[in-house]
Amino acid sequence: MNPANYLKIKNKIPSNVNILAVSKGFKSQEIKTIQNVGQNDFGESKFQEAFEKQIILKDLKDIKWHFIGRIQSNKIRKIVKNFKYIHSVDSFEKLQRISDISCEEKKNPLIMLQVKFSEDPSKGGFNPELLITKWSEIQELKNIKLTGLMTINPKGLSSKENFELFQKCRALADSLQLSDCSMGMSGDWEEAIDAGSTWLRLGSLIFGDRF
Repeated sequence: MNPANYLKIKNKIPSNVNILAVSKGFKSQEIKTIQNVGQNDFGESKFQEAFEKQIILKDLKDIKWHFIGRIQSNKIRKIVKNFKYIHSVDSFEKLQRISDISCEEKKNPLIMLQVKFSEDPSKGGFNPELLITKWSEIQELKNIKLTGLMTINPKGLSSKENFELFQKCRALADSLQLSDCSMGMSGDWEEAIDAGSTWLRLGSLIFGDRF
């Protein structure tokens, strides 16, 4: 891996856009190398793998860990206890459970709700209309801070199609008065920025290919 790749992208993006370095599948030493050049936000999608890295890197106090994977109900307590940010809450039931556990654990995780804007059986997420219907109930939940929405586009879309789906996410976030949109990955990050992303989830662009 080459930290120059990270710095090159960092210099390209607007100052209001954050990079989330997706470190799943990469070693702790690689995280440390990127952290040494100024990257503090790291995204993991498998709890056990992430937890092992958190232990190894516990002396790096500036690291902020983001959970970005599909949330299994039996892992919610562990995720709440070990992650400041959770990007992938894809149902009201899971959000409610996160709220309950956050109260018990005296935590206040920063939450992004995953929303699904196109048919893709491999991806989870709130239906946008359902999210709007549930919004008043969602706002009443305790010990969570709703900061934004997250979306993952289906693979194989054109640049224009990616941009249009990202625009829908940005418009919904604005209508709910949420500042953040976690959208855009290594293959579509430029369209995501154009549409108003505030968090780019970048893995291979920063770390290189996973082995």
